[in-house]
Amino acid sequence: MSRAARTRLSAEELADQLPDGWSGDTSSVTREFQFPSYQAGVAFAVRVATQAEASDHHPDLLIGYRRVQVRYSTHDAGGVTALDLREASAVNGLF
Repeated sequence: MSRAARTRLSAEELADQLPDGWSGDTSSVTREFQFPSYQAGVAFAVRVATQAEASDHHPDLLIGYRRVQVRYSTHDAGGVTALDLREASAVNGLF
């Protein structure tokens, strides 16, 4: 992973690059996904976790009844990086 991918983005860069369905600011980006059942949401969270392990970049996951919230932030950069946005886009592909 390049150093640039782990550099905190400015508000302008974030606004230009934020994936569809995601919101947030330079500290973190979040999206909530809705499902027809609790079990479908848990299965989605497992797919996200599998992707996170493969990329070695792990989001915060909040599993609720028929919904899953995914939140990305690069802690050592102190906010959102290109890596977070790449992973957020990949999560969109899992939905």
